[in-house]
Amino acid sequence: MSTQPHLEKSLQQDIDRIRGKVLEMGGRAERALKDGLQALVEGNRQRAYAIILRDQYIDELEKEIDRLCLEFLVRQQPVAGHLRFAYATIKINAELERIGDYAESIARQVLKLSSLEWHPPLEKFVEIANLSIPMVHDAIQAFVDQNADLARATMAVEEKVNTLRDQINADLLYAEKTGKIGMEAFSPLTMVARRYERVSDQAKNICEEVLYLCTGEYSKHTGTELFRILFVDDHNACRSQMAEGIANSLGQAGFLFSSAGLEPKPLDPAAVSFLAGKGIDISRQVSKTVPQIPNLEHYQVVIVFGQETRQSFKAPKSKTIVLEWPISDPSALPAAPEQIQAAYEETFQSLRAQITDLVEAILGEPND
Repeated sequence: MSTQPHLEKSLQQDIDRIRGKVLEMGGRAERALKDGLQALVEGNRQRAYAIILRDQYIDELEKEIDRLCLEFLVRQQPVAGHLRFAYATIKINAELERIGDYAESIARQVLKLSSLEWHPPLEKFVEIANLSIPMVHDAIQAFVDQNADLARATMAVEEKVNTLRDQINADLLYAEKTGKIGMEAFSPLTMVARRYERVSDQAKNICEEVLYLCTGEYSKHTGTELFRILFVDDHNACRSQMAEGIANSLGQAGFLFSSAGLEPKPLDPAAVSFLAGKGIDISRQVSKTVPQIPNLEHYQVVIVFGQETRQSFKAPKSKTIVLEWPISDPSALPAAPEQIQAAYEETFQSLRAQITDLVEAILGEPND
């Protein structure tokens, strides 16, 4: 008697078991996100605590799915589509675990906000949550059904989430600057918006894995060949903006340069005018907070200006390298009018030398 039907049945049972666990894990992550939104709207500490406590179940599911995938690879020795299924599942499993972490982080921000005596407007937070949470649901459904069309449609929502996140950050920055909210509310609210935006990123990643599973074409992480460098100072008005402009003027296609400030202020007109004289146009750059930088955790290097900024800056939870450059801010120097040009020139020369050396080191030049 042929053993082929038995082998096919065993293979399908393993696949169904793994799919079921992924569906369960996705359901738990989706529930945690929904509960996080409800806790935020209601100021419900008990619900927030429950999300934090339940995160361990998502972590346990991640480990179990990893074990099932490893056993599947060893026992079934899959090829072609079945091998893609195992690979995609392992990657999706990791994305779902991160989504669970984001839900837990949102709950922790709710606990910080619950101690405040006022209630900020949350309409846009509800809106961003109601975009990103269905993305998770649809991404998992696309995986279970191997539905490439649903995956593509889900991915398209991410841009809307990014746009809404930027609007929320701008609103919060204005509210903080005008005294409508304090820093004790600004930071956790900014984090909540960013977490829901990151949820949409992870859902998009899951959809990319689904497309790989369905088509065999791997498009995930397009553009990760870029080396990302962020310049950070107190106000993102002069020095860090000059650094971004100088870095971009190098014309290095493999690099992405950005700048941000701990407490942003309007762009320094003198810096704009000075760099224009050097053939560098930064007039269209805008001041930003660090949380407004998209994909902050993917930046390989962060340059901070000054020891105080270094102490205040919190690096993302990744292998980001943080370097401190002791370069003066010419806009803050009490110089006489005839000395202002010299101060900007000195900062310009220091920045250009440091940036050039850093870029050449990254590129491996000069050769050791």
